[in-house]
Amino acid sequence: MSFEAYPIGVGPQFEGERVRAKEMYVELGGPKIDKKFELCEVKPAKSIKDGTVKIVGPDLSELKEGGSYPIGVYLEISGSQLETDLEAVIERRFHDFSNFIQGFMHLNQRYTNWFRISKKSYAKGLNSFTIVGEILMKLFKAEYNIIEKAQITFFTDKKQVNTNFDHAMEVYTKRDERVRGLKDEDVKEFYACTLCASFAPKHACAIAPNRMSLCGAINWFDARAAAKVDPKGPIFRIEKGQVLNEKAGEYSGINEMIKNSSLGEIDRVYMYSGLEYPHTSCGCFEAIAYYIPEVEGYGVVDRDFKGNAVNGLPFSTMANSTGGGNQVEGFNGISIEYMRSPRFFQYDGGWDRFVWLPSGVKERIIDFIPAEIRDKIATEADVTEIGDLRGFLKDKNHPVMKRWEEEESEDEEESEEYVQAQPLGVSTQMPYQMAQQNYTPQGAPPGSQSFILPGIVIPAPSTSSGPGFKIIFKNVKINAESVTIKKIKPKKDK
Repeated sequence: MSFEAYPIGVGPQFEGERVRAKEMYVELGGPKIDKKFELCEVKPAKSIKDGTVKIVGPDLSELKEGGSYPIGVYLEISGSQLETDLEAVIERRFHDFSNFIQGFMHLNQRYTNWFRISKKSYAKGLNSFTIVGEILMKLFKAEYNIIEKAQITFFTDKKQVNTNFDHAMEVYTKRDERVRGLKDEDVKEFYACTLCASFAPKHACAIAPNRMSLCGAINWFDARAAAKVDPKGPIFRIEKGQVLNEKAGEYSGINEMIKNSSLGEIDRVYMYSGLEYPHTSCGCFEAIAYYIPEVEGYGVVDRDFKGNAVNGLPFSTMANSTGGGNQVEGFNGISIEYMRSPRFFQYDGGWDRFVWLPSGVKERIIDFIPAEIRDKIATEADVTEIGDLRGFLKDKNHPVMKRWEEEESEDEEESEEYVQAQPLGVSTQMPYQMAQQNYTPQGAPPGSQSFILPGIVIPAPSTSSGPGFKIIFKNVKINAESVTIKKIKPKKDK
């Protein structure tokens, strides 16, 4: 297979190549475009004209430099050995095969796909979707010899993108529905996917019936079909192994897989927790579940949400803290379909722990949120700032409030012990001092700089100098998620 006829290079050496905003000629799809998609479907051979590239709307050469445009990519394939179970698997390969093209960057999948074409590659002659389509079909056929015929259509006309988007969403929904009745305990094996390795080398998705890939494109059935066709490919079978913690979703087989994939850096994963040994995240996740320490709960923000989430941060900022294949407590990449799982964050309390969702996400999964808590979860229509969230949850009597009561009870006990530990009438002059030290947050991306923790001097409390204060470090391992300084109020005489 040769690509010498094309004006740009083609091959895995270009995977991971980034096209920044200043370097791009145009971008297609992405966060600025509401509707976009990429879809693969198996069709009868007679309906496909092999090797055909169709362009419905303006071609690359007709797009204005620097602009953002709608895009729909529709791959139709046929072959006597092709099964519909393989559609999602082949479709997901748009990601790596598109990135084989020099100066052509692809991110995400399904209805969140995002392309950028560099100025350099456009100047070299990458100026038509015909070139892109021909290269992609060659790569698909080379990887899957069971594809006998293929044709590809690029939709850039907004009306046509919108019309075909509806069809794509129907197909995605039918695929996702197949696995909802299946449970982890019903199967003998799980699967792993390393398709995002070019952007997150340490990451691998563990795929089980109750938790699909973070990108939302590969469920257990899809992974099984892919592993049968190419057992040594990027989607492969893994043994469940021993059940180490059923509620947390910890299996010896998954631990072994992630240890190998991360080259020994990560050796333990709880699939159904976001705070203890959470699943690693790549960069193609559909949404982020983020911990909100102020209310002891979780929020969710998806790629389509515009503006800041309730914690004051936009999706893009949180994505930088979440992705890269790191195991980051409190920032977890997830798929929307995982939110429909009966084991959604069950180790952390499940839906009783979730306090804020974008209205668009809530509407999509409303039937899978327990009825008794649906109205108790805020959206941007109810609360936009974290300072107002606690009041909303109180008014709704959200279950997460039980955690506040437990915390306050623990704080009172600690306060009593702290005060009583000081001998009456004795003033201790020796202060507590924390030395300066270099500190790099756990889960920080490679190349992140450490910073200096200044020395902290805490005067010891005494009965002669008032009640004093205390410092509480919560969830401390290597880094502290929050530091709380509270006054210790003297008890009132009854």
